Amino acid sequence: MAADCIIRHARAGDEPAACHVCLKTGDHGGDGTALYEEDPDALGRVFVGPYLVFEPGLSLVLEDEQGVCGYALGAFDSRAFYDRYEREWRPELCRRYPEPQGDNQYWTAVQHVYHSYHCPDYFCPEPYEVFPSHLHIDLLERAQGRGYGRRMLERLIDTLRRRGSPGAHLGLSALNGRAYGFYDRLGFRELVRVGSSRNDACIYMGLSFRD
Repeated sequence: MAADCIIRHARAGDEPAACHVCLKTGDHGGDGTALYEEDPDALGRVFVGPYLVFEPGLSLVLEDEQGVCGYALGAFDSRAFYDRYEREWRPELCRRYPEPQGDNQYWTAVQHVYHSYHCPDYFCPEPYEVFPSHLHIDLLERAQGRGYGRRMLERLIDTLRRRGSPGAHLGLSALNGRAYGFYDRLGFRELVRVGSSRNDACIYMGLSFRD
């Protein structure tokens, strides 16, 4: 029988384990270890680190007897979050990780992430005033299908609602059909799809807290 998990707020020292979760779900929801072998923390520097620093009140961790096995992260005001990321987080990434050169069709997965350090995507779906907050969740396989993801997102949504947010959005790979179904069951609806190819297509879904 799988061990029970606890949901708690993130604390100092959680970043390495949370980045590992990000890696293990970094291939359209599947294990990205092989893709990011040369720099396993490449994705976590974007999708984990700044949330733990800038939004500690909206950073939840899922933990079992083996350690951290998931997280749910959020930002109250996406544009304010990205503005702070631009000023306080991205300059150090760009200093430490040079932008890749040459034809991008030959870049590794890590090089594509490094490119995103230098050319970030701050896209927010419209209408922004309805969905200004955003959410991000990843769970290791051993924690999936047990209701923890729903519970974590519901806790974040309750927090955002109490703080006065009218709604939230999230993005997911168009290849991650399981995640789409999960968010759909939670009441999120599709807002827009962006991306030039199937592999890089992103679906944005939104949930109004006032419906």
